[in-house]
Amino acid sequence: MTDRFVLILYYSRQGSTAALAEQIARGVADHGAYRARLRTVPPVVTSIERTQPPVPSEGAAYCTKDDLAQCSALALGSPTRFGNMAAPLKHFLDGTADLWQSGALIGKPALVFTSTGSQHGGQETTLTSMMLPLLHHGMVLVGVPYSERGLNATARGGTPYGPSHVAGTRGDATLASEERELAVAAGRRLADIAARLERAPS
Repeated sequence: MTDRFVLILYYSRQGSTAALAEQIARGVADHGAYRARLRTVPPVVTSIERTQPPVPSEGAAYCTKDDLAQCSALALGSPTRFGNMAAPLKHFLDGTADLWQSGALIGKPALVFTSTGSQHGGQETTLTSMMLPLLHHGMVLVGVPYSERGLNATARGGTPYGPSHVAGTRGDATLASEERELAVAAGRRLADIAARLERAPS
């Protein structure tokens, strides 16, 4: 087992984005060159008198900037909030100016993924909103190519910008087969591109 890892960093309130993250982790594991490291971020607390526990009571551990700096590749996921990434994820990214200054993420591949309550709930704008800080960090964006048959077959989630899921208005819809397949394929592709970049002469 290698100590190199792909960081799968996400925020999820009802579990839909987390379900996509787990499938992306499967794809990373299928590739075999890296282990998948699942991490999340705490919710944004609006009251200064309330603090979050340092370790979540369930699910993935909270991400640190060391996780981000040391990863070989990044998959970044969020539910949509009015066509944008969720505030807790943006809050975390807003605190990475020191990594930007040091160039810690330059040249690393990155993938974005999302879930929405409805078919046209802002999937593509949410995905592009997550791409913007990654471009500022100098990361290499990885999408989902149309050679993945599920991209043309899906009737729910799945975009060339990144894996996605239509969770339903109550957030209780399970992943459709194409959504699952595209997420696994995206994780495998992200790991493959990371391996190619690491082998490339500098």
